[in-house]
Amino acid sequence: MVTNLESIKKLAEDLEKQELDAPGGIPPSPVYAQLLVIYLYQNDLCNAKYLWKRIPQNVKNSHAELGLIWKVGQKMWLRDFPGVYAALNADWSENVGHIMQALLENVRKRAVYLVSHAYSSISMDDLAAFVGMPVEQAIVAASEQGWKVDTASRMVKPCRPSVSQNQGASSEDQLYKLTELNPWVCCGSGFIAG
Repeated sequence: MVTNLESIKKLAEDLEKQELDAPGGIPPSPVYAQLLVIYLYQNDLCNAKYLWKRIPQNVKNSHAELGLIWKVGQKMWLRDFPGVYAALNADWSENVGHIMQALLENVRKRAVYLVSHAYSSISMDDLAAFVGMPVEQAIVAASEQGWKVDTASRMVKPCRPSVSQNQGASSEDQLYKLTELNPWVCCGSGFIAG
């Protein structure tokens, strides 16, 4: 089971090696599925897109879960948070289930970070959709973050975290964050629907 960033990075390296070493360059579909999920977990949408494009069509057709995983990637690419949560709401195989759960948590953390930095106030319903929780649960989570919740106006006022996530970040990390903001920088133009 994958439990931390180092083990995920190691698993990704192992899976990439399995793909390269596979007869004809085509590994079993579970290798593709895990690698695709890991790229999504890492928010490495460019590698996810290129992996999707190189998976043979017959493998995609014979392994329906690959298409479901890719739907999550497409929604991530579009920054359609409600769509991501809807796509993640599936019965995943044991092969990818634990990573998909970790992906859900990562997406939710990114959504909370974005809300805390982009909004001075947000409606309870919009917050719930953005973080993929029922309204009541989102309000509890917002309160736990120290955000002001006004039940009369049904608005939430996020507070920015006191410590910046960029403090102490390497220039490579900062460059990665910039490319996250504009996925066209690393992948060129074109549609992700592929």
